[in-house]
Amino acid sequence: MVARTTIQVDGETLKLLEQLKSERRARSYGEVVKQLIIESKTLEKSEKGALPKLKRFEREKLDRLDRLLVMD
Repeated sequence: MVARTTIQVDGETLKLLEQLKSERRARSYGEVVKQLIIESKTLEKSEKGALPKLKRFEREKLDRLDRLLVMD
């Protein structure tokens, strides 16, 4: 048998939990909390995932050091 407990949350937090429960089609608030904990502990595979609008890095044709050498 699974042990259960009660936790107190304010009204705003309850509304957020209800919304997440509906959006995620979770069976219980406990399931929502578990999902949030797992997500918070999961590392992003890359920074690109965290910043989707970031443009891909491309090097300039000439590096700065190359420019200095050409000017001499």
